[in-house]
Order: sequence, then structure tokens, then C-alpha cells
Amino acid sequence: MKHKLRFTQLVIAVAACLFTIAQRSESGASWTGSPSQAEATAGDELGMARELGPATWARCAVFLSNPDAKIYELSHVRSSTMPLSPFAGPFEPKFLPSDGLPGTTQAFNMDVLNEGANPGQQGTQIDAFGHFGYLDEAWDGTSPFSAQGAHYYGGFTQKDVKPTPESPLLKLGMEKVAPIVTSAILLDAKKHVGGGKPMKAGEVVTPRHIEEMLAAQGLEDRGILPGDVVYIYTGWSDHYKDPDTDKVYYSMAPGLSYEAAEYLGERRVVAVGLDTPFLDPINEGQLAGTAGPPPGTPAGMTFAVHHYFLTQAGIYNLENIKLAEMARDKVSTSCTIVLPLLDKGSSGSPIRPVAIGAPGQ
Repeated sequence: MKHKLRFTQLVIAVAACLFTIAQRSESGASWTGSPSQAEATAGDELGMARELGPATWARCAVFLSNPDAKIYELSHVRSSTMPLSPFAGPFEPKFLPSDGLPGTTQAFNMDVLNEGANPGQQGTQIDAFGHFGYLDEAWDGTSPFSAQGAHYYGGFTQKDVKPTPESPLLKLGMEKVAPIVTSAILLDAKKHVGGGKPMKAGEVVTPRHIEEMLAAQGLEDRGILPGDVVYIYTGWSDHYKDPDTDKVYYSMAPGLSYEAAEYLGERRVVAVGLDTPFLDPINEGQLAGTAGPPPGTPAGMTFAVHHYFLTQAGIYNLENIKLAEMARDKVSTSCTIVLPLLDKGSSGSPIRPVAIGAPGQ
């Protein structure tokens, strides 16, 4: 009885929050929640987040009011021993001694991070659109890299986004990301593509796979709606271990095919989250330079899904999402809430996404 009361209180609290958000957005973004403006236009910094609004929030009501619903934590616990991105420095929190306030009876505790930790790109996280740009010609990898001439989402250039090496993102940073509160679907690729086993490194989820999973999970009539978050469970998170002793998780991974990314873009989803570190498929040895990308990867774009979502479609990447529990409970549809930190000028943020849905639904 106590648990049901707590859940009822949570439903009321979240509903109140949704009503407040519907009345006013106080984030740093110039966010209107206007679905009619979802097209990428010059100067746009919101992308498919423009699909969010009262219509998508209302789709959450059926999940929030379901007495059988559960809250699913979709983030991994962050620690110094978790799997770490090969593109970032060590993640080493330092826990400071307990201290006191002179003249008071109070004690307090704090902690700090090491230099180079890159917390926005570690653990369960979201990418800002400014995380990726693209050049007109491929860099040869030997001459000094020059970002001059780089293009970004919304038609922005390097001088608009990051004019100097030390500059934060002046456009397309985390402070422009809207609160993501909307309906979500979970597609079980471990079951339908991997045959019940984790998908293999370099293996891809295709548009055909997505349509087959929708049909197999009874979602064919519903389909993928504008403003949805799409979660895809590949089973690769079986390799996510803390402490990370075997160093497999971040070295390679399955992911979306480029055509699947375009398929989801055409359906105007606001975000896509996988239980993988990249969303892009990465072959074993590819990051070390001993193997090439999977077949079908556009030339000159190892991270082609990143390119399409972040620079073309305006879709957020949600990486290292914990989906095994939802998949086990067969929660195909849910309300999801994803709130990144509004770190001004940052290219990414830790997130603690949750999903609220009923097992078997």
C-alpha cells in the first residue's frame, strides 16, 4: 500500500511538472515546443526538439496513470572504474575530507574531478549538436588539423560555433537542449536481430529490422511517432562491466546502419538511444586502425550516424543507455524523461534518463 501511495504521489508530481513545462520553459534554450517549426532552417539550434510540446507530453499520461507502471533507470552508475571513452581522459573523482563551517554545528562533504575527465562524454550521456561538424574534404591525418571551413547543424560555420581553440561552443551547446519529456518505444534487437544473443561488433540494425521489430512487438499500427524517443536494445551492454577489466565495451560495438538513421530521421524522432557507446557500428580493430568500417558506411565518415543525427537531422544521440531491464519486462512503450545539464558551451552532458511503463505493454 505504501508503494502504491508513493507511486500515486510521483504521478501527481510529474503531472504537475508537465503542466508547468507546458505553461513556461525556463531553460536557456529559446524553446517554444512548436511542432510546426521542426524543419531544419538556417539558425536553428533545436532540431527535432521542436516536435516536443503539449501533444507529446499528453502521450505520457497513459503511462503515468497506469497503476502497473514501473520506473526504469536507464543510466549506469558513474564511477572511476566504469568503461571509459577512448576519446576522453581518465574519470577519477576525488572525495575530499569532511569539513566544517566556522561558528556552526554543520559538517559538509564535497568531491572534485581530475583534469581532462571529460564528464559530458562519459557514462550514460547525450551529445549536443555542436559535438560534430564536417569538412568539405577529408583530413589526411598527417598535416595539422584545421577546423576552418567546418559546417554544423543549422547552417552554422566554425566561426559561429567555435571560433578559437579555447572557445566554448557559442552555438549548438548543451544549454540549447530542451527538456525531453515524451513517449518512447523500445525495440529488442538482441532478440530479433541477434537471435537472443548480443549483436556482434560491426553488426547493424537496418530499416527492415526496425519494421520487423515493430511488427513482432505489436507496434506496427502505432509505428514511430514524431517526437518519439527510440530506444534500441542490442545486448551489447552485456559487456558493460564495472570494474571494466576486459576493456571490450568501448573498443567496438554494433549500431545503426546509415539507412536506419535516415529512416528514423524521416519519422522525426527527437532522440535515439542504444545500449552501446557510439550508436555507430564499429568493427573490432577499427578504432586502432587495423580494420575498416562496416560495409555501407559512407566514405570518409567513420561515425556516419553521428554525422547524420547531429549535423543533418537534428536528432540527439543518447549513448550507453541501460535497457536490459525494460527489455526483460517487455516494456515496448513508455514515457521517458531525459534531462541534461545546461552547461553553457559544452558539447555533451551526463544524463539520468528514466522510463515509466508497464511490463508487457
